[in-house]
Amino acid sequence: MKTIIPLHEVKKINTQNNDTFFETYEAKFKALADRKRLQIMHELTQRGKTCVCDLCDIVEMAQSKLSYHLKILLDANLITKEVIGTWSYYEINNLEVNGLLSEELCCIFRPSRS
Repeated sequence: MKTIIPLHEVKKINTQNNDTFFETYEAKFKALADRKRLQIMHELTQRGKTCVCDLCDIVEMAQSKLSYHLKILLDANLITKEVIGTWSYYEINNLEVNGLLSEELCCIFRPSRS
């Protein structure tokens, strides 16, 4: 498995190393390229920190399938997990999501003005 660099760290990387730069964004966009994961992200955005037991009912998904999707989102660093007792709680990683929606990302697709 490749190491995913947090987006706030990507800008510190020498942009000459485009592979690392693009791999970071690729992993995050792949994680988002699924309707169920987008639904999970939407629900977490609306509800804030949510227990996995409640999330199963909200997205109408068995816990095993939900866990699969949550793992992908966790690996991409788009959500965070907190274990309290025997329950896992998930919430949006706002720093990462805001980085995906930032001007910084948009700028890599605009021609540079030399």
